[in-house]
Amino acid sequence: MKGFALTSIFIVVGLLTAFYVGFSPNFQASIDANDEELRTLDDKVVIEFSHVVAQNTPKGRAAEYFAELVNEKTEGWVQVNTHPNGVLYEAQEEFAALKNNEVQMIAPAFSEITVHDPNWKVMDLPFLFRDTNEVHEAFEGTLGESLFTSIEQRGFRGLAFWDNNFKQFTNNESPLRTPDELANQTHRVMPSDVLKGTLEAFGAEAVSYPFNQVYQRLQNGDIDGTENTFSNIYSKGFYDHQRYVTNTSHNYLGYAVLTNPSFWDALPLEYQEAIIEALDQTTEWLRDHSNEMNNEAKEQLKSIEGVIFIDSSNVNFEEWEQTVESIYDEYVPTLSPSIQEEVQKIRKEK
Repeated sequence: MKGFALTSIFIVVGLLTAFYVGFSPNFQASIDANDEELRTLDDKVVIEFSHVVAQNTPKGRAAEYFAELVNEKTEGWVQVNTHPNGVLYEAQEEFAALKNNEVQMIAPAFSEITVHDPNWKVMDLPFLFRDTNEVHEAFEGTLGESLFTSIEQRGFRGLAFWDNNFKQFTNNESPLRTPDELANQTHRVMPSDVLKGTLEAFGAEAVSYPFNQVYQRLQNGDIDGTENTFSNIYSKGFYDHQRYVTNTSHNYLGYAVLTNPSFWDALPLEYQEAIIEALDQTTEWLRDHSNEMNNEAKEQLKSIEGVIFIDSSNVNFEEWEQTVESIYDEYVPTLSPSIQEEVQKIRKEK
């Protein structure tokens, strides 16, 4: 009898508990709140953004600005972690990391992309563009569209073109007023057949080293010089081991922001739209600031004791351009027909 009574008590308590749990508004609200929290935590996206330059360069600052904008536009649900100075990967290593989704965004220089897509060699053609306005027009027109279509066929999604500026020569041997003064020098270039061919047309030897090794190579005397923008020359301290800086503006250095297509396609549409909006704003911001940053670096280089600066007014550009005409004959026919047509248009307008 006592056992029956005890069992009855347990049954009643169990029924009351079940009733409370099942029908209490507060308890049910708590469950709903927890479900919502779990759902949004699952939806949070982290983007690892790798690049090889310093934070105080046009690309470095743009990456930081982009990360801030994405955080703001998504209210923190998309987080961009930037990794400058090649701390995660060197320039060519980034491509494999992106394909493996070990990082979700990279911003390689055009020359680095040529290793994976030969159509991008068009951006390495010497003296193709006279100023940044011409570069921007090309990006926004058929040429930019063709390049992004081409790189997508190689397994990368192009999202934006970012500026740096025109490249200049530095060396430790002589001022470079004419191309023959480059003869017999060894210069570091990015891994691009067009860049190597250009240096060889000038009579120099071209070698490729990762960007993060350039300072050490200059210090060791492994190379006589290099080519880069004023901002990169200054921010990396190349002037420590380079006596001459020559304002040749012979080639343009820009970047393409690339992502993994599978990663991108899996993002909710609202996140894609926020990221594109942030990229568009960053691109415009960078256009306003890249010239300013490079001009500031140029003036800093001019003021450094021991650095001899050769301004563009002392450079024989006609001779430089004539010397590399063979580069157009060799490489333009290797480009896609639509890109060949764009090169002809750009050159005809000069």
